[in-house]
Amino acid sequence: MATAEPRRFIRRHQVEALTSLSRTQIYRLIARNEFPRQVKLAPGHAVWVEQEVAAWVDQRIAAARGEAA
Repeated sequence: MATAEPRRFIRRHQVEALTSLSRTQIYRLIARNEFPRQVKLAPGHAVWVEQEVAAWVDQRIAAARGEAA
């Protein structure tokens, strides 16, 4: 059985730092289904899965360089 990579939650400010996107742009992309959705842990507390955001970044890099993601 393959061991799954551990998952880690990150907060919005970390998403902003990883992607260089503003809060507004992150939520616009989510609304258009073009960015990973956040996970709601409690009322008023949402986080993202770090690996999903990293995969999105990798896809953007590949697209910019004309590579298959």
